[in-house]
Amino acid sequence: MDLPCVQWQDHVAQKWIRLDSEIKEHFTSLREIDDVFKSALTLTTQDDLDLVEFISAGYSVQKCSEQASRCRERGNSSFKLRDYPAAALHYSQGICFATQSSEQLSMCFANRSAALYHLQRYQDCLDDIDKALRNGYPSHLVHKLEDRRVQCIKHLSAGQKQDPPSPASKNHNGSNSGKRPATCGICLRATIEFSPEKGRHLVASERIAAGEVILNERPYSCVLIPATTRGRQDSERGVLFGTEHRRCHRCLMETLRLLPCENCSSSRYCSDGCRRDAWEEHHRWECPLGADLMVMGVMSQLALRVTLKAGLRNIKMARDNTSGRSSSHTGESPPTLHHGDAYLSVFHLLHHLNHHSPDVRFLYAVTIATLYLKLHRAGPPPWKTSSQSVEGIDEEGAITDWSLEQWPLGSAVLRHMLQLRCNSQAILMLQDTGATNSPVQSSQEVRIATALFPSLSLLNHSCCPNTSLVFSTGANDSHSGSDVSADVTENVAECSSGVSVTVRAAKAITPGQEILHCYGPHSSRMVAHHRRRLLQEQYYFLCKCEACTQQEEGGIQERQQRSDAGHNQHKSGLLCVKCKGTLRRSSNGRGPELTCLQPSCGHRVTSSEMSSRLQEIRGHLEKAVDLMERERPGEALELLKRTQRQSELILAETHPLQGELEDAKARAFATMGDWRNAASHLERSAAVVCSQYGEESIEMGRQLFKLAQLHFNGGARGPALSVIPKVRRLLCLHCGPHCPELQELQAMEECLQG
Repeated sequence: MDLPCVQWQDHVAQKWIRLDSEIKEHFTSLREIDDVFKSALTLTTQDDLDLVEFISAGYSVQKCSEQASRCRERGNSSFKLRDYPAAALHYSQGICFATQSSEQLSMCFANRSAALYHLQRYQDCLDDIDKALRNGYPSHLVHKLEDRRVQCIKHLSAGQKQDPPSPASKNHNGSNSGKRPATCGICLRATIEFSPEKGRHLVASERIAAGEVILNERPYSCVLIPATTRGRQDSERGVLFGTEHRRCHRCLMETLRLLPCENCSSSRYCSDGCRRDAWEEHHRWECPLGADLMVMGVMSQLALRVTLKAGLRNIKMARDNTSGRSSSHTGESPPTLHHGDAYLSVFHLLHHLNHHSPDVRFLYAVTIATLYLKLHRAGPPPWKTSSQSVEGIDEEGAITDWSLEQWPLGSAVLRHMLQLRCNSQAILMLQDTGATNSPVQSSQEVRIATALFPSLSLLNHSCCPNTSLVFSTGANDSHSGSDVSADVTENVAECSSGVSVTVRAAKAITPGQEILHCYGPHSSRMVAHHRRRLLQEQYYFLCKCEACTQQEEGGIQERQQRSDAGHNQHKSGLLCVKCKGTLRRSSNGRGPELTCLQPSCGHRVTSSEMSSRLQEIRGHLEKAVDLMERERPGEALELLKRTQRQSELILAETHPLQGELEDAKARAFATMGDWRNAASHLERSAAVVCSQYGEESIEMGRQLFKLAQLHFNGGARGPALSVIPKVRRLLCLHCGPHCPELQELQAMEECLQG
C-alpha cells in the first residue's frame, strides 16, 4: 500500500471539499513546502488524529501470547508433515508475537531449533537452543535440547555443511544470488551533466562495454512492502507467508529464522546486528507508531524513515545550504553537483510541488501533518539524548523538547513524500513460487520493497533503455572475483552488505551518449501514446526518447499499423471470437468496449465481458499450479489443456497469459518426467517472453535457463549445448559473470561434453 488506506484518503478528500473557499484558495497558492506544511498543520484537528487511531486498531502490532500459541500449533502441524521450512516460518511468527522472557517464546525457539536441525542448519539450531534456554525453557524438557545440541556439535565436527541451499534461505537478487560488486559509486567512464530540459543526468565520458557495471549503490532508505503474499505456502494449504514474514525488515534478506523487535510484533530482522541498526536509525521512533504507519502507507513511512536517518543537524545543514538560492523552491542543487549517498543528494532531488494537483498536495500535507502530531504525542522527540543543556537543546544541537518548534522536521518529511512520487524505486526480486521438492524451477519477479537511491535517481527514462538493473539483499561474505571495475569512483562506501542495486550497460554505450533506464513503460510492451500518457501523469514530462521520437516521426504509419487488423497482435493480444481479427479498445458512449478491426466483421464485445473471460482463464491457471504443488500434475495438465482450448478463442499466441499457460504445461510435463514435451512447451513460452520483453532481455535469459535445464535433464545433448551459450551471454550481460546460474550452466556443459 503505497498511499494511505482508502478510508483515510476518503476522509481527507471530504475535508478538502468542505474547506472554506478562501482557505482552499490560499492553500493552493502556496509555493514553498514549509508554507504548505505549516498550513496543513493548522488545518489538522483532533478528529483527524482520532480517525487514524480508529483505523489503526485493525492493524494491531502488539505482542500476543494467544497468537504466539496458535502459530506454534500450526508449526507443529507442518513439522509432523515434514514440511520443515513452513514449520520454521510458523515458529518464527510465534516468536514475533510472544512476549519477552515468556515460556511461549522459549517453546517457539526450541521448536524452531528442531525444524532447523532437520534442515541441516546446525549452527542456527544451536543459536535457537541457546535462546530457548535464556528465555526460561521448562526445566523438565531441557534434556531434549541438550540431546539436540550434542547431535549438532557432532555434525559440525564431522564437517557437515552449514545452511545448505533451500528456497526459504536463499539470498536472492535479480537472478537469485551470488557475488556482487563490493564498491558503491558511479564508474569513472560516466559523468554527471546538466541541461535545463533534462536536469542532472549521466552521460558516458568513455566507451562503456555491454555488461560493464556503471553504478552500484545502497538505498538511502527502504521500506519492506507488507502483505505481499505471493510466495511460499505451507503444506496445510491454509497460510501463505507474506514478504514481511520471510524477509529482514532492514536488509531484506530472506530467512527462516527472523528475530522480532522486543516491543512490537511487526518488525523483524535476520540478525541482532540488523535489529540494533534499525532501532538506532529509525525504529525506536517508528515502533510506537507501527499501526499508524500501516494506515499512512509505505510512501509516508519511507519519507519519515529518510528524515529520521538524516537527523535534525543534517536537515538544518541542507536547509541552510539551500536558503538564498533562487532555485530553492524547485529542490535543485547546482548543475552537476552530486553528493553521493549523503543526505544532501536526497534533499536536492526534485519534488515537483507545483505539478501536484491541489487535492493531492492537500492529501500529502495533511497526512504528514497528522503523522507529525502522532510522533509528537508518542514520546520524546527524535535525537533526544541523556545529556541536555538549557532550553531543550542538547550539546549536539538537537532539539530535545517538543515545546520548541520542530516544524522543519515535518516539512522535511513532506518534502520527501513529494519527491518519492518521481524518485522512489521498486525493489524487485525473484520469488520462489513452486513447491520445495519440485524438480522444475518455478519463480516470479515480485516487488518486495520501495527504496530511495540518490544516484540511481540521476538516470533519466527511456522506453528502450541501454541499461539493466539487478538488486541484491542481505550480506555477502565473500567478494573475491567481483566484477566491479577498478574504474569505479574511489572514496565511496562499501556495498558488501544490505540492499544494493547494480546498473549494467545492456548494450555498448558510446562517449557522449546518455545513460538511461526504463521507469516502467517499455517500447516492446506498450504503444507510444500510451507510454507518454503514463509518464506524463506520474513523472510530469513528455517522453522524447529515441523509441518515442521514431514513432512520432512515423506517426502516420503508426496509425495505419494500429488500424491494420493483422499488425502487432501482441500489443493487445485479444482476438475476435468470430473471425480471429485483432480487437481494439474504443468507446461507444455507453462505456469502454473492444471492436474487431476487420472491416468485414466489426464485432464488438464489452471490456467487462472480456475482463471476466480473462479472469476465468487466470483462475484455471492458478488452480492448475495449486494442483502441481499438491503433487497432482496429471490433473493439472488436463485442466491446462482445457483452459488453453478456451484461451485460444480470444487470445493471440503472443499474449502474456498464453505464455504463462505454456510455462505451466512445461512444468507439469517436467514434474511427470516427460522432459521432451516439457521443453517443447517451454520453447513456446519463451517465444511469448521474447515478444513481450525482447530477445536481449533478462527475462529471456531466465526463460532460456529453464529450457537448458529441461534439455539437460532429458538428455538432449545437442539442444542443451545449443542454448547454453545464449543463456550464458544474457546472464553475464545483465547479472554479471559470477551469478550462480552461470556456475550451474558450466557444470551442465562440462557434463555434456565430458
